[in-house]
Amino acid sequence: MFPISYRDLEPMLQDRGVEIAHITLFRWVQAYAPEIDKRIRPHLRPSNGSWRVDETYVRVRGRWMYLYRAVDSRGQTIDLLLSVKRDAEAAKRFFRKASRQPHTVNPRTITVDKNPAYACAIEQLKDDGELWRFSHLRQCKILNNIVEQDNRRARRIVKPGLGFGSFHTARRTPAGYEVMAMVRKGQLRKIGGRDMRAQTSSVTELFQVAA
Repeated sequence: MFPISYRDLEPMLQDRGVEIAHITLFRWVQAYAPEIDKRIRPHLRPSNGSWRVDETYVRVRGRWMYLYRAVDSRGQTIDLLLSVKRDAEAAKRFFRKASRQPHTVNPRTITVDKNPAYACAIEQLKDDGELWRFSHLRQCKILNNIVEQDNRRARRIVKPGLGFGSFHTARRTPAGYEVMAMVRKGQLRKIGGRDMRAQTSSVTELFQVAA
């Protein structure tokens, strides 16, 4: 929720009587971020059919890579995908992954920027029967302000980490950040975005541990 590093969390927890090394916090994120993402998805409210898609950037071993992200017209997170390249194949992988999530529906409209790779990817997916043939592509930067604003939030959370050491770390960590952002947005069924006690209880129930 807040832009803070593992090294900052270490003394904050020690001040509260919890002795823990920052590397342990890192390892917890790597172990549990993919698992919490998998367990929470079936409990999310359905997104609508108006997708807003864009890419942002993350640094991995000194190299910039592309983080594909999508939200719906209400700003609810749909999905994300890390890719080394920014091309039609990467866009196709992202759309396939997003459309298979339990809380998503086949998009009615897909709003993107002027990147020609999106048009190519969508046409190929329609030809292969992997995307609804009536899905309408809109290439309009202004209409994509919703996802661009959401990208700023994602970059703000990632920034204190000063980049990632490997592709797998860069894939797992933002996934953990994103799923918690979904909870904060109120995407979890029957739980409000500001009800932090209920959110904590819901997560502990998913892992079947005592709160």
